[in-house]
Amino acid sequence: MEALMPIVTQLIAGAIGGNVAGAALKQAAVSVVVRTIVGAIGGVGGCLLLQMVGGEAGLSGLVANGIGGLVGGGVLTAIVGAVLGRKPA
Repeated sequence: MEALMPIVTQLIAGAIGGNVAGAALKQAAVSVVVRTIVGAIGGVGGCLLLQMVGGEAGLSGLVANGIGGLVGGGVLTAIVGAVLGRKPA
């Protein structure tokens, strides 16, 4: 169970970050379910990127996972919302 804790933290933080970013940007093209799923995926990806660049050096594991998940989920949700929100030419 202890091995799953970082991934669960990343998924939850990413989902929260995705929903906050989607609500803040008022992306009408992206539903709550899509924001949650994309945010969770972005949370895991954001934490992986944070670990690759060594950004968690001064933070404890769960705090780094939470911050990476929030930022990663928010960024990926904003990107997906921008792409889905475009109208075809």
